[in-house]
Amino acid sequence: MGDSAYSFSLTTFSRTGKLLQIEYALNAVANGRTSLGICAKDGVVIATDKKLSSSLVDLDQVSKIQKINEGSGFVYSGLGPDYRVLVRKARKSAQSYHLQYREHKPVSQLVKSTASVMQEYTQSGGVRPFGVSLLVAGIDADANKTPRLYQVDPSGAYFAWKATAVGKNYINAKNFLEKRYQDDMELEDAIHTALLTLREGFEGEMTKDNIEVGIVSQTDGKFRVLTPDQIQDYLDETS
Repeated sequence: MGDSAYSFSLTTFSRTGKLLQIEYALNAVANGRTSLGICAKDGVVIATDKKLSSSLVDLDQVSKIQKINEGSGFVYSGLGPDYRVLVRKARKSAQSYHLQYREHKPVSQLVKSTASVMQEYTQSGGVRPFGVSLLVAGIDADANKTPRLYQVDPSGAYFAWKATAVGKNYINAKNFLEKRYQDDMELEDAIHTALLTLREGFEGEMTKDNIEVGIVSQTDGKFRVLTPDQIQDYLDETS
C-alpha cells in the first residue's frame, strides 16, 4: 500500500511517517503569491506581491498585510480565507491578553498561540490544515526591544528568521536574500532589499498598487503599513 492510500486522511500517518494533507497544504502555500520578511537591527519589514489575475479588481480593497496589535503584523502566502480566520483569532488572543495584563501581547507569545491553533487543525477529525504560511513581524518585549521575524507553517511549526520568503518564488527570493542580507542592516536598507527581492521574480511591472509593505521600528515599537505614496518613494530610490 503506497502513500496515496493515506492522502485523504489528516489524522493517520502514512507508512513513511508523513501526514500528506499537511504536504498538500504546503503546496497551496507554494502556489500563492510571494511574501518575504527581513529582520534589521532596528526593525522588521514584511512585503508581499498582491498582483491579481484581473485588472477589474479594486486593489484598494485587497489587503494581505494585517496589523494584529500595536507592535506586530502578519503577512501570508496561500489561501486568503484561511488567513482571515487566523488574523481574527490572533487579534482576539491579543485583545484578551491586553485586557488581562494591561500591556500588548509580546510577538513571541502571539506566534506561539497562533502556531498552536494551526497545530490543532493537524490532529482533529473533520477539519483540514490551514493552507497558509505566515510571516510575523514584531518587537520583542525584552529590555533591548529586539526586532523579531517569525515564520509559521501549516503544521504549526514556527521558526525565527533573519530573512526569509514564502510563496511561489520563495527559492529564488531566499537565494537573493542570502546574498544581500547583512547582520548590521538598518531598517531603511531592509526596505530597499525587500523591494529588490520582490522585483527579482515579479511578473510584469511592479508598482505601488500591486505590492504591500509593512514595517515595525525599534524606535516607537509600532507596526504600520506603508501608504502607496511611501512605497512609490522607495521604488523610485531602488530603480
